[in-house]
Amino acid sequence: MVVTDGQRMEGQACFSQENIDRLVGASPLPSMVRGACPSLSTPMQTGDGLLVRLRPTTPGLTVAQVRALAEAAEMHGNGLIEITARGNFQLRGMRPQSVDGLAADIDRAGIIPESGVTIEVPPLNGLDSLEIADARDIATRLRKVIDALAPAPLLAAKLAIIIDGGGRLTLDGLSADIRLRAGMSADDAHLWTLSIAGTAATAKPIAAALSDEQAIAAVIALLQTLGDVGPRARGRDLDAEVLREQFQFDEAKMGDARGPSVSPVGVIQLDETRNALGLRPSFGQIHAADLRRFLAVAEMAGVSEIRTAWDHTLLLLGLTPSAMEHVRTVAASCGFRTRADDPANYAIPCSGAGACASAHYATRQAATDLVDIAPELLDGSLKVHLSGCGKGCAHPGQTTLVIVGAATGYGIVVNGSASSEPVAYIGKEKLKSGLAELGRLVRNNKAAGESAQQCLKRLGRDAIATALRQE
Repeated sequence: MVVTDGQRMEGQACFSQENIDRLVGASPLPSMVRGACPSLSTPMQTGDGLLVRLRPTTPGLTVAQVRALAEAAEMHGNGLIEITARGNFQLRGMRPQSVDGLAADIDRAGIIPESGVTIEVPPLNGLDSLEIADARDIATRLRKVIDALAPAPLLAAKLAIIIDGGGRLTLDGLSADIRLRAGMSADDAHLWTLSIAGTAATAKPIAAALSDEQAIAAVIALLQTLGDVGPRARGRDLDAEVLREQFQFDEAKMGDARGPSVSPVGVIQLDETRNALGLRPSFGQIHAADLRRFLAVAEMAGVSEIRTAWDHTLLLLGLTPSAMEHVRTVAASCGFRTRADDPANYAIPCSGAGACASAHYATRQAATDLVDIAPELLDGSLKVHLSGCGKGCAHPGQTTLVIVGAATGYGIVVNGSASSEPVAYIGKEKLKSGLAELGRLVRNNKAAGESAQQCLKRLGRDAIATALRQE
């Protein structure tokens, strides 16, 4: 169903050209935007060569396909493979003359990279007994409508649509320009809530109780509006109040609240008989040789499919309970984190110096030091973002603590992003002692039953800044 001017969905308003000026908020579009996402056709130059990012069109890959990807990464690049925070593959260290060979090898493996507007669905879609709706079906139908639009809307390169059908691994923590979130109606039918600009917690709902067809039409209407505004327009630039009026939003019609998502790392129950095993490469990165070594064991153990998930994770499907612990043990020896409560899961470094020309320090080594020096911070209640510069690529959103690299040292940000104003600065040679001081601050002040995040929140920014200045 394609929305045209003057059309009206049942119970939901659509858009016309006259509404565009009202739909865009008063705040100006940002004067600076980050470039398009790196891909096979447009790799990005970094400190260690060209970077290629890809998301397969299929829900997952076979072991043979992941092995082919690892071999291609080693043959045409430096062999470093990353799983991003949103579950994309990244291959590092390519040279201009090697990209064509990489593309050919990926094509021979039967891996088709997704292109066009980014549409994300939960990683266990179609397998999870707790999911409410088939998000991938809606995504497929939506993409067909988008591809048929003439003229095609010119959209922001980083614009993202999330279609979340629920389940154990929801996409609630990921930010999106446009978000469809399934809920259950009183008669146990699934309906969609449409929101803009943010995570599930921060996005602004603008329409509720949408059927599949209404949800697709509403997203198309928003995309056409953004395209008419201009190629830099994002969900945050739309006026939620005007949209609520257009869509006749009724908060009472929003679906029932869903349970929290589980960690993607560790054993994840799919139903009464099936499980998935989530593995996280240490700090999101693994070398192709280690991955190939692990895949040989995984294949022998019966892994039938490998999917990527948010939070830098691979999901293994098809393992029997008896094989799972053996595979888990081998995975740990190959450089994977295998348990949800592993402290290293809560240290989030970017690629760092050597891999990124903008980075001012070796963030992955700093993350290793953080695990050793200040484990008190990594109890699972918060994440520590180690950003080589102020761009914050590894975690664009806010976190409790951010260690931001600068030319003369490090900025310490509390409850903000890498671009936020630091509460304190520490010198170039004092990172380890600064991390130790933060760990000591929590260890010496945490009350019984209190988490690290609760402790730091109670102490406040001034106490954190004072402790670092005394270091």
